[in-house]
Amino acid sequence: MRLSAAAVFVLAAGCAFAGDPPGGPPDTTPPKVVRVAPESGAVLETPPGRAEIDFDEVIAEQIAGQQRDIQYAVILSPAAGKVSVDWHRTRITAAPRGGFKPGRIYRLELLPGITDLRQNRMKRGRLVVFSTGPPIPDATLRGTVVDWPGNKAAPGGLVEAVLLPDSLPYRALTDSAGDFAMAAMPPGEYLVYGVVDQNGNRRREPREAFDTTRVTLRDSAALQLYAFTHDTVGPRPRSVDPVDSVTLRLTFDRPLDPSLAPDTSQVHIAPADDSTAYLELAALFTPAGYDSLTKAAAAAAAAADSAKRAATAAAAARDTTRRQPAAAGAPAPAAPPAQAAPSRLRGGAAAPLPARAARADTTRAMRMLLRRPAPTDVRIVRLAAPLQPGTRYVIFTGGLRGLTGIVFPGQGRTALLAPKPAPRRAGADSGRAGARADSLRRAGADTLHQAPADSLPPAADSARRPPAPRR
Repeated sequence: MRLSAAAVFVLAAGCAFAGDPPGGPPDTTPPKVVRVAPESGAVLETPPGRAEIDFDEVIAEQIAGQQRDIQYAVILSPAAGKVSVDWHRTRITAAPRGGFKPGRIYRLELLPGITDLRQNRMKRGRLVVFSTGPPIPDATLRGTVVDWPGNKAAPGGLVEAVLLPDSLPYRALTDSAGDFAMAAMPPGEYLVYGVVDQNGNRRREPREAFDTTRVTLRDSAALQLYAFTHDTVGPRPRSVDPVDSVTLRLTFDRPLDPSLAPDTSQVHIAPADDSTAYLELAALFTPAGYDSLTKAAAAAAAAADSAKRAATAAAAARDTTRRQPAAAGAPAPAAPPAQAAPSRLRGGAAAPLPARAARADTTRAMRMLLRRPAPTDVRIVRLAAPLQPGTRYVIFTGGLRGLTGIVFPGQGRTALLAPKPAPRRAGADSGRAGARADSLRRAGADTLHQAPADSLPPAADSARRPPAPRR
């Protein structure tokens, strides 16, 4: 039987393009997991060759919104090295390097983000726990990871719980609030790392911020991990900036240990031509301490000014506003207007009150950061006397340690040139009409000098050019 050219074209087009049937509703259902092998809770006598996850339709090879392949959709642990994750259209397979070992508890976590070919995304993941010998445990390790110097939670952070003494690493990721929960963990002694995974490769890198703690897990344990970069050298000054004539902002190349109280013996300032003539320092502050002191001083000044104004107003009222006795037949003074009652809505309900202040964030990460304020790389130096403008100074530091407890060997130093006051421009407002009159303030008859006539601007009429004579 021969087919017409039109029929051949229709059949070819139908084979070349995959999509929803014409006229039917669009497919908005994300892929579903229909089979997992080994099943969750299974106790196997023989380790499997690989773990398999089957879906009800073809899934995409990349994770939605991350531009990463399917390997980053699965976390299999414990695994000392790289985990092999392969895509087979409707199936994902995973196996640790060297294969599954007997006598271990394995956790296979499928993360959200897998999509089908129409970009319908799975919003929830799945956890599969199986054993190659011992019974499935019920202990849970949970906690929170924060970026301590950044003063924020660590979403997407890597949590690595290393079971001792075999050094078996179990891994998980923190959620958007920096929290994690690892269920069905074998009881024992763990060394737990919380890492700010900057490059997202799910490995601990030398320069990434992390925190670690040791914990004995029996039934459950809750951890608080303050991640920071672990430096191998101490802090040294990087720059210094004047705040005013007696205040300097000293910045270091890394955060300082917040448990170390500011001490003026840790900072010395001297002229560059005589480095032994140290200036007297009045105080050394953290930025938070300096801001608190500044706000307290401003509040005290505002309170004193308010009290002074109140006293002045009271004295003026006693002297100038004494009420005279009312004349006979004069109308009585009007009573003050009564305070308006709150308006009513329909049905007699009272009008809504002003909105209350937003509630404080109650997440675990925020509570952790409130208990342990973020470290800073800045110290505020207050001098006992102003700096000499145009003079070059040298700032020496010593005894300051970083977050790892390491002190920079010897003395750190940086330089500062005390700024000169900006020159005041004379007659800056002389070109504007009316500015000259406003700038002349009469202090007495003998202090006001008349400007020469030739220096005054021409009158408005004389500035007009006379019309040209007619020819």
